[in-house]
Amino acid sequence: MGLLEGKVAIITGAGGGLGEAYAKLFAKEGAAVVVNDLGATRDGAASDASAAAQRVVDEIVAAGGRAVANGDDVSTVQGGENILKTALDAFGQVDILICNAGILRDKSFAKMTEQDWDLVVKVHLKGTFNCTLPVWKWLRDNGRPGVIILTSSTSGLYGNFGQANYGAAKGGIYSLMRVLSIEGRKNNIRVMGLAPGALTRMTADLGFAENPLRLPENIAPAVLYMASDLAADHSGKILSVSSQGVAEVKMVQTEGFRPDKPYTAEELASRAEEVFFAD
Repeated sequence: MGLLEGKVAIITGAGGGLGEAYAKLFAKEGAAVVVNDLGATRDGAASDASAAAQRVVDEIVAAGGRAVANGDDVSTVQGGENILKTALDAFGQVDILICNAGILRDKSFAKMTEQDWDLVVKVHLKGTFNCTLPVWKWLRDNGRPGVIILTSSTSGLYGNFGQANYGAAKGGIYSLMRVLSIEGRKNNIRVMGLAPGALTRMTADLGFAENPLRLPENIAPAVLYMASDLAADHSGKILSVSSQGVAEVKMVQTEGFRPDKPYTAEELASRAEEVFFAD
């Protein structure tokens, strides 16, 4: 019996790369899968809205799994609602949501246009909202436990040159995950975050050397773990998963300077070693 037997999973951006790897592994582990993909290029330009998702579905079905394709745009409210409708029409329920869809428009900040900013934030951050809200409400209204995994990035957690738009969106997704993990407790909805690092079309031009640990198939087992009952005790946490391994990333703070009376900027400067982490 698979780890996801009897579950229904929605995976956005699953027409290739990481999402495809998740979809195929989830199906192998017993889940029925909604494979969402708009079929757009890496920078968000329109392409075939059905071929990528349908190819993955056909391969899952040929392997004996259950899956259905969806070509809706995650960056629209209607798209998010339609993705849920596809799951309910095909399988009657939803148990797992993986928000994975994304695009890149990398430029240094001074060269970035408003369109570069808006489109990346719309697909990543608003797209996560658009897909999560209808699933969240359905789980709550039907009294069903669920798992929602939101995809952040080390670019959002640590920063990365040339990715102000992407990093800001991914940082927002981390914060959304933290809030939803708190709000989800009373409805038994677990929410976790993922910061993956793999060789996909999104990272194809970064010069990664060939390494089987960099393939999307090496990220998928960690996502399966997060979505399954094996991780039932974990919510509100984010895992970095890459060829370097699997590790939780946490926001921490120093002991800090704790004055017992009003202080000056000069006094604060003299206590800086208590305020900042050592470089």
